[in-house]
Amino acid sequence: MIHTLAALSPLIAQFGDGHHTDWGDGWWILMAAGMALFWFALVAAAVVWLARGGSITRAQEPTRVSALDVLERRLAEGDITIDEYRERRAVLTGSDQRPGPSDE
Repeated sequence: MIHTLAALSPLIAQFGDGHHTDWGDGWWILMAAGMALFWFALVAAAVVWLARGGSITRAQEPTRVSALDVLERRLAEGDITIDEYRERRAVLTGSDQRPGPSDE
């Protein structure tokens, strides 16, 4: 262990003066600006991520469509007649007295 420290002492002496290969005293300004830019970009990315919902992959939840909605759509598209609509609506609602579309 002592031999290792002795071997490293010239290297430690070279970097021990605080200038680290003598780059000068002004580099701290560039480093501070770079660090500020990094943290600003990180915070901005976090804000955008949270504003978009905070999820990397957001699966679309399937829209639930009721049987009555499907029945009304089929009537509107002309797939079924008004009589078929009324019969099927009565089965779905459990009542024969429910109003349906008029015959007009």
